[in-house]
Amino acid sequence: MRSNSGVNRYDVVVVGAGFAGLYGVHHAARAGLRVLGIEAGADVGGTWYWNRYPGARCDVESVDYSYSFDPELQRSWTWTERFAAQPEIHAYLRHVADRFAVREHYRFETRVTAAEFDEDTALWTVRTDRGDAVESRFVVFATGCLSEPIRPNIPGADTFSGTELFTARWPEEGVDVTGKRVAVIGTGSSGIQVSPLLARDAAALTVFQRSPNYSVPMPNRPWTEEEQQTIRETYSQRREKSYYAPAATPHPSIQTKALELPEDERLAAMEQRWNEGGVLFNKVFPDQNSDMAANDIVREFAEAKIRAKVADAAVAADLIPTDHPIGTKRICTDVGYYEMFNQDHVSLVNLRREPIEEITPTGIRTADRLLDFDVIVYATGFDAMTGALLRIDPQGANGIRLHDAFADGPVTYLGFGIPGFPNMFSVNSVGTPSVMANMALHSEQQLDWVLALIEHCRANGITRVEARPEAAEEWTDHLTEVAEGTLFVRANSWYLGANVDGKKRVFMPYIGGFGNYRRRCDAEREGGYPGFTLSR
Repeated sequence: MRSNSGVNRYDVVVVGAGFAGLYGVHHAARAGLRVLGIEAGADVGGTWYWNRYPGARCDVESVDYSYSFDPELQRSWTWTERFAAQPEIHAYLRHVADRFAVREHYRFETRVTAAEFDEDTALWTVRTDRGDAVESRFVVFATGCLSEPIRPNIPGADTFSGTELFTARWPEEGVDVTGKRVAVIGTGSSGIQVSPLLARDAAALTVFQRSPNYSVPMPNRPWTEEEQQTIRETYSQRREKSYYAPAATPHPSIQTKALELPEDERLAAMEQRWNEGGVLFNKVFPDQNSDMAANDIVREFAEAKIRAKVADAAVAADLIPTDHPIGTKRICTDVGYYEMFNQDHVSLVNLRREPIEEITPTGIRTADRLLDFDVIVYATGFDAMTGALLRIDPQGANGIRLHDAFADGPVTYLGFGIPGFPNMFSVNSVGTPSVMANMALHSEQQLDWVLALIEHCRANGITRVEARPEAAEEWTDHLTEVAEGTLFVRANSWYLGANVDGKKRVFMPYIGGFGNYRRRCDAEREGGYPGFTLSR
């Protein structure tokens, strides 16, 4: 359909083609909506399209990190490994796009540059870097929590004559570092995952670490045929356990608090979760993220494991965090990260003692020395949760900009609605469990809820829906209250935006659990959307 101005008009525009965007476009089309998906990448995949660096792998078990809406889809795909790597996850999402012919609704290699709401028509105009625009009654931003990379402001960075790489924008053709001197700046999840693989081929690898993170081994392996059969037979039960679980996975914590267990049982529980690997270690005990004494027990166990892996006691001490309780920054997962530092050609630079002063044409100058490199890898993280949406900076009712609305921190209702921005929905973002949960099932919940509201509006002749300011304030206060009841607020993490200079420090995800959040969303829908103003 074209408007009077000759612009294509849609019922809903979805920005993004990751788990959430792909699901939203497919289900909007299936519901009979005229839908357009817009994606900056050349294909579907979202974070799994862009993050192609060696070692990129999900820390949620593959059979859980997948869509649940179609039993036939589940049966059509067999995951090969317990924790899937980027190529397999990307192949899975391409399989979904092929199976449901979703690409026909997308414009790829197209970046949204602006979005403006028209008060008179209650329509959004969405503009792209191709110089065109479309109109839509509703717009859904599925732009991802970790999709806006940070380029550190280091003097001289543009003078380096070697190869510059970003983990978040790794070349599709790959990179050969054989025989080269490689620097990795950053020790978050990406840096911890990529470094051991680079160390295999590099002549020398130097890791530049400002803030150490806790990392848990990822004991990955292929699923056995017996396990595959069990998964197929029990998939529905596995999903049922996950739908209202705290992290949208079927793995609960032990129900007994850490200090209420005998020491031998505590040690056995931690050993089991350490060996199971992945983020499961962050929920051994129900109180480890809210009680410092319980957290200390888990922290001391993990630190003993790290010291046992690293031969040099001084290097081990540098690799152990001293600035946050364990788990209050996202626990990383690795394959041989700590052991890597036992190799003669691998070294660690502690930037708290020896900061980078500048990047030169030949390498990196620290406060103490000049180090020459052929390759510099930036694993420097993301402007998390709000970065991608703020880059677009939508203009809502009465000309208000999102940057201005979020100047004192983001305010949303259930994460979906932002006062002053009618007919606009943000998913998997601030105000939702998002990164605290399995994002595959989280994406289904988010888009099911948004599309149900859109269908409610269409069925009742409603042309404008907007979060009530008082509802958003109440929800945002609730987010803060829940977070302050945990240890998470004691860490300068990207959960609070602490990794972005000038960003207002507010705990952005909902940490009360996916199940509790989902029940709140269910109640909102069943109650007729009292937290929103619906009008014709």
